[in-house]
Amino acid sequence: MRILVTDSDTRPALAAVRALGRRGHEVVTAGVNHPSLASSSRYSSRFEHYEDPARDADAFVRSIVDIARRTEPDVLLPITEITTLLVTEHQSLLPPGCRIPFADAETVAAAANKAHVIQLAQTLGVPTPRTVILPSRDAVQLDALDLPYPVVIKPARSRVRIGSEWISTGVSYAANPSELRKALESLPAVYPVLLQERVNGPGVGVFGCFADGKPVAWFAHRRLREKPPSGGVSVLCESTPLDPTAVDYASRLLAALGWRGVAMVEFKQDDRDGSLRLMEINGRFWGSLQLAIEAGVDFPALAVAVARQEPLPEPLPYRIGVRSRWLAGDLDSLALVLLRSRLRLNLPPCHPGRWQALWSFLNPCGARLEIEQKDDPAPAKLEWKRRLLGG
Repeated sequence: MRILVTDSDTRPALAAVRALGRRGHEVVTAGVNHPSLASSSRYSSRFEHYEDPARDADAFVRSIVDIARRTEPDVLLPITEITTLLVTEHQSLLPPGCRIPFADAETVAAAANKAHVIQLAQTLGVPTPRTVILPSRDAVQLDALDLPYPVVIKPARSRVRIGSEWISTGVSYAANPSELRKALESLPAVYPVLLQERVNGPGVGVFGCFADGKPVAWFAHRRLREKPPSGGVSVLCESTPLDPTAVDYASRLLAALGWRGVAMVEFKQDDRDGSLRLMEINGRFWGSLQLAIEAGVDFPALAVAVARQEPLPEPLPYRIGVRSRWLAGDLDSLALVLLRSRLRLNLPPCHPGRWQALWSFLNPCGARLEIEQKDDPAPAKLEWKRRLLGG
């Protein structure tokens, strides 16, 4: 079977290419740059260039449609949020034999809208942080805002399309009304914006694959270290037993959306009472995909089966306690802790100090390296060459 994987310079693309290639599939990688993490893998049969979707969405659509027509893949596997949104929106342009493992464009866009997801959660009885949704900059009197400080400022969309370009948004914090007003005034046109109470506690994520609105596989891990350290992509994580409450909440949300394909539903466990609070849904492949594969849940293979409407295997127990480490990202996280103040990094009081962070970094704790793999060394060589030479 021929499978076309996008976003070839991302870690989940590399994980997917390796997993599918090891199963004997012919994998074509596509992206903006070559060589890239996934295109340099021994499991990539060829590379196809497309226009940068973040800079010119229309040109990307033309490119990916042309690639699909020339390479004739059985399945097109978009990896990142932008490519997933664009491919689902324009899937009618793909050749008839090319299938994608995601729901329709409206459903994918709804899952990417944090304001919609929070409102949906509230109707389903899924706990959320206290939230005020600002449809515009002047929608509420901030001095009368009924939220405790620090306030979390979170645009409803992580990626916002303006014309043919996409801009990335991020989470920020305000310690008082003056800081909040300045932060909102500096935001580009990314409304609606969520203002939320800050929930301190560990992140709890559940990862699922759905077909026809029903789950076919679940996986869970805990983040041991992140980049940036206050909360971001996982650089060291460990497979954990499923949290029944998290699975219940995630099932309600994804079933209500009519989800199809893979998704991650992210929560915070509130230090105050131990309850789970919904953060967001990521309706795409995630950065720590390699850990799930290492632990025994092959989400890329499941996504291909969903796309082709093939019989799906009964979910099997995965291995608990498997650790995966993105070494380069872990080094970046350590550097931030060593070189910046706790205040500047917005670190909670419980976060390890500099010496503890250094000792923890130097102790591998049995973690499997995500990029550095003996049977496929080229991606790691490329990543470290870039870091050393600045390329």
